[in-house]
Amino acid sequence: MTRGVLYVVATPIGNLEDITIRALDVLQRVHVIACEDTRTTRVLLRKWDINTRTMSLHRFSEARKADKIMDLLNSGLDVALVSDAGTPAVSDPGSRVVRVVLDAGITVTPIPGPSSVVAAVSVSGMDGSAFVYHGFAPKKDEERRQFFERIQADTRTSVFFETAVRIRSCLRIAADVLAARRMVLFRELTKIHEETLIGAAAEVLSELERRPSVKGEIVIVVEGATDRRPASDLTNVVKTLMGEGLSGKRLAAAAHERFGLKKGDAYRRFLELTGKGASEGPADDRGNREF
Repeated sequence: MTRGVLYVVATPIGNLEDITIRALDVLQRVHVIACEDTRTTRVLLRKWDINTRTMSLHRFSEARKADKIMDLLNSGLDVALVSDAGTPAVSDPGSRVVRVVLDAGITVTPIPGPSSVVAAVSVSGMDGSAFVYHGFAPKKDEERRQFFERIQADTRTSVFFETAVRIRSCLRIAADVLAARRMVLFRELTKIHEETLIGAAAEVLSELERRPSVKGEIVIVVEGATDRRPASDLTNVVKTLMGEGLSGKRLAAAAHERFGLKKGDAYRRFLELTGKGASEGPADDRGNREF
């Protein structure tokens, strides 16, 4: 008997019309659709008048449901694997099932489509020729710090997910480690309440902290490291520290300790922004003032 095919089908990340003709055809003609959440998938199926039978396959049931899917495939039935949004097995359940099916010598066929990672990079204005996807940011502060330290040193564009519940605590660590590095936060991509916030982590955090709550799916893109720090970075750092109530030598010291900036550069920018003139601190032989 000819065995069935497992189709890994990408579904919309928000707007239900963001689905390929091929994906609709596959979902219509397979015998069973394995879903991360059948309730979510049924909304999509109703939209496109698809009546294929569904079964649940989430992160807690994937191991035991793999055997069920193998039985279906071995009996000659085709199965489609979908997640709630985007591509299965990419920060969603599915990889274990795919591995089992591949190891059994059964055909696995991708049906490509929407991706929140690629969508975010494409509209971030950052270099998309080489980027690294990190999945979800860590939950614990020390792990977050190490996470952002790796991003801080990486010359590639970085992309990661975060939940609405944890986004503010996550950005507090990011602001400390990434300093004025440019980031773009996308909330609810392709949905009705889609939103884009651009700036240093501290600026994005400041906007979110003004709100009573944050809701929705979040994707963050961070610009890669460069050998040269743009002047705008220096200005943003100084403004951030001024917003924390720091000034003069204390601000310059904080800019050096927390963001790796030269104290003299930070101090001069502080004087420029406040219009006080370079009147404090002796200059060293490179023109930098020492504190």
